[in-house]
Amino acid sequence: MATDSNPSATPTTVEAASLRIFAGADSFGCKLKDALITHLRSLPGVEIVDLGIDAYYTIAEQVGQRVSSDSSVSTETRGLLACGTGTGVSIFANKLPRVYATTCTSVADAVNTRSINNCNVLCVSGMSTSPEDALEILDAWLKTPFKSPCPASGDQPWPTDIQSFLENSTAEMAQIPKPDSSSSNCAICCLRKELVFQPVEIMPGAEMKIVRESPTSAVVKFKAGSLEPAHHHTFGHDVLVMKGRKKVWNLDKNESYELGEGDYLFTPAGDKHRVNYFEDTEFFIRWDGDWDIFLDESLETAADAIKLELEGSK
Repeated sequence: MATDSNPSATPTTVEAASLRIFAGADSFGCKLKDALITHLRSLPGVEIVDLGIDAYYTIAEQVGQRVSSDSSVSTETRGLLACGTGTGVSIFANKLPRVYATTCTSVADAVNTRSINNCNVLCVSGMSTSPEDALEILDAWLKTPFKSPCPASGDQPWPTDIQSFLENSTAEMAQIPKPDSSSSNCAICCLRKELVFQPVEIMPGAEMKIVRESPTSAVVKFKAGSLEPAHHHTFGHDVLVMKGRKKVWNLDKNESYELGEGDYLFTPAGDKHRVNYFEDTEFFIRWDGDWDIFLDESLETAADAIKLELEGSK
């Protein structure tokens, strides 16, 4: 790679088989991505892997995973992403460890982020950046080494202490989260640990914590073997199972659904439904309005109905 920090200079030819770039875009960035790939394929020593077009979060994850998992010594792996603004793909790619994705709208952005952040995924805007400008941004990003002089340093070499800080900062970022850590610093996980559940008196074996009201969101837990007798709500509700396994009968539609970890179900307002829990189960639920519940049968009636169904299936 070239060490010349002048953004207007012609990029130095990359040595053969020394750089592999995974590229992708959403529908708003596909034309810009294709233009940049055409340019990259004209450069000796640059291998391009075009992952095509998908939703911005999906394609960003695909590119990010490949950059994150790179363990090659002889070939450097980077990524190129384009979406409408260049921001969405950057956010999602950066969820992967060892991925340093930056949205660049100018040559100075590209030089700064390579020098300061060791950026290995370039994100560009298909809606606001012309192909001509994007080519200049790409060339500057390709030829600028980490810790080189850049606009942020006044185009002067970084002092030794700053160079040391920059190098340590990227190494530290690669440890978030630490692979050997048994705990998580994830804000959502920490919030989950602080939840205080309250028993649901009308449903034995159930505990619930409401986290938002009207529309209402809650986290609910049921012990294995618990039953929810047939009931209905004023509002429709979404359910996402986080762990465990259960079966839901929609009595109005004469349908049933077995749900496990990661499964989703929407029950319309007013539909009577019965639930049986096969394992300790936890799920997230959201009502379109205030939480309420109206029983349509007793616990004993629900147990008898489930027993009859099980006997009939033998």
